Amino acid sequence: MLHDTIAAIATPAGVGGIGIVRISGPGACSIGADITTHEPVPGRIQFNQFNDCDGVMIDHGLCLFFKSPNSFTGEDCIELQAHGGPVVLDMLLERVCELGARVARPGEFSERAFLNGKVDLTQAEAIADLIESGSRAASRAAMRSLEGVFSQQIGSLVAEIIALRAYIEAALDFAEEEIDFLESSDIGTRLDVSLRQLQQLLDQAEQGRALQEGLSISLAGLPNAGKSSLLNYLAGYEAAIVTEFEGTTRDILREHISLQGIPIRVNDTAGLRESDNPVEQEGVRRAWDEIGKADVVIFLIDCRKGLSEADQSIINRLDSDHLIQVYSKVDLLSQKRDPQALYISTISGEGMEALVTRITGQTADYNQSSQVFMARRRHVDALQKARDCLRQAIESFNQTHSGELIAEDLRQAQHHLNEITGEFTSEDLLGQIFSKFCVGK
Repeated sequence: MLHDTIAAIATPAGVGGIGIVRISGPGACSIGADITTHEPVPGRIQFNQFNDCDGVMIDHGLCLFFKSPNSFTGEDCIELQAHGGPVVLDMLLERVCELGARVARPGEFSERAFLNGKVDLTQAEAIADLIESGSRAASRAAMRSLEGVFSQQIGSLVAEIIALRAYIEAALDFAEEEIDFLESSDIGTRLDVSLRQLQQLLDQAEQGRALQEGLSISLAGLPNAGKSSLLNYLAGYEAAIVTEFEGTTRDILREHISLQGIPIRVNDTAGLRESDNPVEQEGVRRAWDEIGKADVVIFLIDCRKGLSEADQSIINRLDSDHLIQVYSKVDLLSQKRDPQALYISTISGEGMEALVTRITGQTADYNQSSQVFMARRRHVDALQKARDCLRQAIESFNQTHSGELIAEDLRQAQHHLNEITGEFTSEDLLGQIFSKFCVGK
């Protein structure tokens, strides 16, 4: 795959002042020489004519030559900067392909940069995240990942795990002395430190993922608890039907909003109750499925009715770490309030600022931080698996002192961490990642 030459239009579709055709591969220089009037010179920007097969000028503009390995892909690269008309660019690309290049797949330039060791996988993904960033905070976070902040922290953890593996596997060479060897070492302390560092990195990655994907919030509660009213308030318009009758919402209603610079996906779910109606049963099933995937669950309770046994039964099923318990319709409440509880009204707006603060939480702080880096769901999943392996290694150390088990747990943890930067990555995963990139990038 790396022995052919690829080309693509690297600027967005449509009419613009400048359009770029990018060429990369072993034939890039000869193609550049054939299509222009002056042979490309590395490091020099040349004004050139771009000619078709009969020597008729297609356009004129700038030709840039980046000699291997001093290019984005690590290969010889040519960029033809012409006028940004789609017909002109299509003619240039057609001529480049006539001269021996083929049209690049989406993300193939970035993929070659990865395969040629110019960037690791997290940096390659950060390129796409930088292009697609929806806020200044997301752009800054993507740039930090592109600069290698995330990769460096992964590399530091991997280095410590390798050192631990070397120590433990050396102990296995002295089987009769293995228990004393491990007990007299600081392996336990080092494992605990590594786990704390990994958990800290996972927390940061979760924040970076929230910037990249947006927070997913599910509104949950009994029927007529005020979920749809809250959705409408957050969305800023009547996105959901609100009536005094229970069970109005049967399916998932989704809205995309922004709170304190953080993209949010709000999901209004069906009221959680037992029902003989098959349509409502399906709505409740979908509600629980959506709740299980949410980053934050806002559980609403009608403050006039108070916390019922049915409410408590639902709360018991929810993850307390991701739960915000809210009493709704406070504008209709005349009795004394619980000073520890969060009360809101979508009519008067009371309590809404406090709710937004609770929703964004630390993510809003990270949104303004100069340390957060961009991360994706696959990064978080890999870090969670590595964390589980380290926890298992600590358990094995504390309970059995089995060097073989600890070494295997550490090997698995290292494998999951290396999946993030791409040291151990399947071709299927690479294809899935780079296929989502822009053509020409």
